[in-house]
Amino acid sequence: MVRPTTTCPSVPLAIWPVAQTTAQCQRAGRYLPACAQHPGKMLPELARRIITEYSAPGQLVVDPLAGTGTSVVEAALLGRRAIGVELERRWATLADANLDHILEPSQRHLAEVRHGDARCLPELLGERAGQVDLAVTSPPYGCDVGNLDRAAWGAGGGLCPTRARNYSPERANLGHARGAAYESAIAEVYAACRTVLRPGGRLVVVTKNTRRQGRTFDLAGLTVALATGAGFSYLGHVIALHAAVRDGDLVARPSYWQLTQVRHTRARGEPAHLVAHEDVTAFLVLNPGADSAR
Repeated sequence: MVRPTTTCPSVPLAIWPVAQTTAQCQRAGRYLPACAQHPGKMLPELARRIITEYSAPGQLVVDPLAGTGTSVVEAALLGRRAIGVELERRWATLADANLDHILEPSQRHLAEVRHGDARCLPELLGERAGQVDLAVTSPPYGCDVGNLDRAAWGAGGGLCPTRARNYSPERANLGHARGAAYESAIAEVYAACRTVLRPGGRLVVVTKNTRRQGRTFDLAGLTVALATGAGFSYLGHVIALHAAVRDGDLVARPSYWQLTQVRHTRARGEPAHLVAHEDVTAFLVLNPGADSAR
């Protein structure tokens, strides 16, 4: 099992306020309502900020774990060519529908969604492998993630049923992986990204540290370890605020689920705090392809 190193090279650190408006407001009237069923959506403003910062108009952006297609949509809206790869057919279909729904006819040709496993990215991209300028994604967090079922909870059931967790009922989804199996699978995804990126291309990964069995899961540190192990150079780190900045203060917007978990953890005597940010880690390709696992 890969462990995050205790010392990392010095890299630039930035803070991005990407939640001045709520996620619901950022999506309302743009993305299809069915997107609400996916538990791991990227903030549209965060996707826009990453794409603007790490790519240029006309360049090729790929999301190997595209979900409902937020990064693909925002890349096309910003004048980039974009390809999303998604393992589950239902999300790939929804992502494609989002492209049809949001993009103008003059933009639609810029973006597409391909159904398949991110670990097979070179094969899925075909002739475009080695031409990608930016790979941007947010992997599963290696913890129980799901949508709240308020109706079931009101009827005396669980607030987040077990069957609705882990991103998907399909066991092949990386959201079900834990421990060494999770690390191995995500490392394969990063190795595949390195293969399809051009020299000087960028990989940007959005993660969020979580708590599991009373301990913090340092997913940001693990991401750095896995990406550098796959041959990337650690380029920079961004704190993407999920709290609004108002008159010099942070205004968090936690869900009932988040508040409940923090309260229960504190009641057990553990010094837990509300997490109001995601980590954005950026990496650079120096010599892709030659010694890749694929």
